[in-house]
Amino acid sequence: MLFNIFPRRPDHPLADGKELKRILLELRPQKAAPAIDEISSWFDSLKDAEHFRLDHYFDLLSQLDNAAQAHLRRLRRDYLQPTWLSKPEEERQWQRSYGYFEKIAVLYATCLERARLDPKNKGSEAFKANQTLTETRLQAARCQQLKWLAYRYTPAENRLWRELGQTYLAAEDAGHAQRTVTLYTSQRGAGSVAQQYLHALVHFMSGMDSLVPNQIELADHLITHFLPGFALSSDRHPESIYSVDTIAGATPTRLVGRPAPTRAGMRFFSAGNAVVAVENLLHLVERGKMPADLDLGGETSPQQLLPVLHHLRTHWTHPAPQRAHVRHRVATRMTVLHGFDAAYRIFGGARQTPRPTQRAANWLADNVSLGGFRASSEDKDTDWITLGTLICVQAEGSQTVLLGTIRRFCRRRDARADLGVQLLARHAQSIDLQPRRSGFSAATRTHGIWLRDDEPAGLMRIALPLGSFNVRESMAFSQGERNYLLTPMELETSGIDYEIARFRADS
Repeated sequence: MLFNIFPRRPDHPLADGKELKRILLELRPQKAAPAIDEISSWFDSLKDAEHFRLDHYFDLLSQLDNAAQAHLRRLRRDYLQPTWLSKPEEERQWQRSYGYFEKIAVLYATCLERARLDPKNKGSEAFKANQTLTETRLQAARCQQLKWLAYRYTPAENRLWRELGQTYLAAEDAGHAQRTVTLYTSQRGAGSVAQQYLHALVHFMSGMDSLVPNQIELADHLITHFLPGFALSSDRHPESIYSVDTIAGATPTRLVGRPAPTRAGMRFFSAGNAVVAVENLLHLVERGKMPADLDLGGETSPQQLLPVLHHLRTHWTHPAPQRAHVRHRVATRMTVLHGFDAAYRIFGGARQTPRPTQRAANWLADNVSLGGFRASSEDKDTDWITLGTLICVQAEGSQTVLLGTIRRFCRRRDARADLGVQLLARHAQSIDLQPRRSGFSAATRTHGIWLRDDEPAGLMRIALPLGSFNVRESMAFSQGERNYLLTPMELETSGIDYEIARFRADS
């Protein structure tokens, strides 16, 4: 019985200060992937470790987490590189990073729970000095989970929103939700529990399901930049855009046309001054200028930044922009082929059935308008789905083939997907274009798809293979007995393997 008055030493290698120092030194020069794998394995071993005093346990986690930050940034840069990874490698990279933030969040939450259950313990007393830092890092790790889920167009579970809300409410009740701390010694920037929670809410309202991963990363940096302009309150104001139930843990809800909820734990947030700040930045970037204080995580051109700024302005503006076309509920099955080459064959008069090497996808549309439709994939094979993919769509029982592009993408838990499609043309025709400078040699022909929907006389919209448009090069093609000369005007939009250009047409 007398031995119980002496604390037991933890039976864990990292309890030895010299061993911990050696491991941290060896982690520094390692490559990112094996370093994160090693740190994650230490987290696994610490999850059920016993006899650590709480303040010592937190200090150990903190040092490992600090050591991981540079490696995590490298992993993220590698994941976002515009090179095509194999699906298994892409999956490994995603699991490695998402898994890290999931594990460290659990461990930081464990520290807070131990302090709550045994507040008079010496370790808990000493831990109080780091409680705000722990809560802020916990919220930051959950924000990273949201971002990595967004890279794969996967919505966060209600559990994650509930945990974000509970930590925020606990810090608010304790009076330190707004207290700013330096998150990591290895990087710039400070934050608070409330700030990290607001960041997660703004991330949700920013329409990440219609941005590609590199744009999601840019948008996340812009959220950090503009976050001081946003407002989070327990009272609903006229400019409030979304509400969130911090207790129930449901996803945030847009407030347009909805009565003000009165439940305890409701919070309302709005863009505040952020929209004006976005407008000011847009004016600068449109003139080719980049502010010196704008941290985007790396070199970014105005051309890369502009579409993201336009996107955020649209999603942050209050009131929300109205839809251009009325939507109608339907229940229509569709057959879908993807890619420019498939579309060129279909609209060139080929039989409207897929080649043996390309299986048609099956979708179910539930909402349509003149501008597009919403659908869900009935197939579990959604690996080919990417924002900006060109698709040919034929509704069940219809002889008409539509041309569209995927603008929104949300992967469901059952591996199927919900999609938003912009309609590009109801009437299209494949053509062969010849650059005027090269004569009419067949070797210089460029495939094109003429989008024949109600264009003003003398103008044409044509889909081309990506990289084919040249504003200095006129083109020509023949249709029946008519010859057309096309003078390039502008590039309208582009996608994965196509671009749409506008031409002035003379015949």
